[in-house]
Order: sequence, then structure tokens, then C-alpha cells
Amino acid sequence: MQLRLRLTAMAAVLLLIAGILSCNKDDNNPTPVVPPNSVRLATTQQFGAVMTDSTGRTLYFFSMDANGTSGCTGGCLAVWPVFYTPKLTLDSGLNAADFSTITRADGTKQTTYKGWPLYYYANDPKAGDIKGEAVGNKWFVAKPDYTVMLANIQLTGNDNVQYTSQYQPGQEITQYLTDDYGRTLYGFTPDKFNKNNYTKSDFSNNGTWPIYELKTPFKYAPSILDKTAFATTNVFGKTQLTYKGWPLYYFGADQQTRGNTKGVSVPKPGIWPIVNSSTLQAPPAP
Repeated sequence: MQLRLRLTAMAAVLLLIAGILSCNKDDNNPTPVVPPNSVRLATTQQFGAVMTDSTGRTLYFFSMDANGTSGCTGGCLAVWPVFYTPKLTLDSGLNAADFSTITRADGTKQTTYKGWPLYYYANDPKAGDIKGEAVGNKWFVAKPDYTVMLANIQLTGNDNVQYTSQYQPGQEITQYLTDDYGRTLYGFTPDKFNKNNYTKSDFSNNGTWPIYELKTPFKYAPSILDKTAFATTNVFGKTQLTYKGWPLYYFGADQQTRGNTKGVSVPKPGIWPIVNSSTLQAPPAP
């Protein structure tokens, strides 16, 4: 009987030692915890794919940043705090080449996407909130799949003259359509509804006013724009995006640089206008 009790006690001690050794082993070699990516994609019913930080908080673009620098300073930053990540890790569907970092005027850093500095909205207290969309018609949820975006900056022509939205010399912040990288899009006043009257069949003049060619279907525009106003037209086998019937172009001398609006003065103001929600529908083709 005593021998049985001794054996039972010894077995209990051995089990205890084995348990301690097992715990020590786990403590020394814990299962690695993989942190969430620093920039993530969330799927929403209203906006489709939107960009967030690692905790799921929504990120935004500011249309005043069309030139690639931040126009949100001072008190603006209390409402729209800067997003910056020193170590970029991305969800599938995002391309590292589209991200960069700028140094702001105050010396701090800010992460950018396709040239757009990224921000939070202070009134989005929790993950999944998207209350900053279209605030002031200048703030828009950050998405990876915009086909067009909006800029709000001063128009400056190829003649270095500043122009108002009415193409008169003067200072005025004007809103206009850009591509997803913030590059200015123009209409051509001799065009007709969904009819390109500029581009030659051999595209020999396409370098001067390149068409905005769609190689994938139209996806998203900022929510203040009517998506049904966008369509396409066939230009000698290529697909050109149109807005309110106006075929959309770049200006070659803008050098594919965001924020450049040199085309507004060529060959004289108003011939190649920017386009926006105030633009009238293109006249019908004869």
C-alpha cells in the first residue's frame, strides 16, 4: 500500500516537472504574432474598397493637395490629423510603388498615395467610420481605384498668368477634374457630345493633347460627382473617357505633373478648359 502511494506521489511530481518544462519551453519560443498591415483595405457597401490604417480607421485625400504638398496646416490639422507610417506594409491589392513620404513645411513627415497626402478625420472616432467624405466638397475617402479625382487649386496657364474659373486673369481657387494621380484633365471646345474632333487617325498630335485613354472600365469618382455623367468614346480604336459628353485630354506641356494647369491658356484662354460639375453638357454632334 505504502509502495503504491509512493509511486503515485512520484508520478505526480514527474507530471508537475514536465508541465513546468513545457511552460518554460512555450515562454522561450512563443507563437509569433503578426501585426496587421500599416495600410489596409476595407470593403464598404457605399464606397467599395477604402484605405485604412492598421486599426481600421479611414484615411482621406484633400483636393487642395493636387500639387503634391499638404494644404492642411494650423488649425486644419486638429480636424484632419496627418497619417504617417515609417514602416510600410500593405494589404493585397495595394502597390508599394504608389506610396511615398513627404516632409511637411513644419518638418514632420506624411505618407502619400499616388501623390495624395493621407489624413484621418477627427470625427471618425472608431474603425469603420467614414464621416469625412465630401466635407466642404474638398475631402474624399482614400480609395485605390478612383478613375478620376478632384483638385482645388489656382489655375496657372502656360503663359504664367493666373486665371479665374472664367479664364480671366486673377486669383481664384478652382475645382476641376484630374486623373487618379492628380493630373489635370481638359475638354476641347470644338468637340461635340462624345465626339473627339482633335485627335488625328495616326495619333500624330496625341503628344500635344494626349487623350485620357481608359484601359480598364470606369470605376469610381468622388461622391459629389454624378457617375452617370461619365462615358467613353471610341477614338480610332482607343477608348477615351468623356464627362458630360466632353472627351477628356491631358496637356503634353503639363509633363504629367500633378497640379500643372498650363493648358488653360493655350492657344488662348477658354479653348482647352478644365472641366467640373459646373461644366455644361457638350453640344450634340450634327
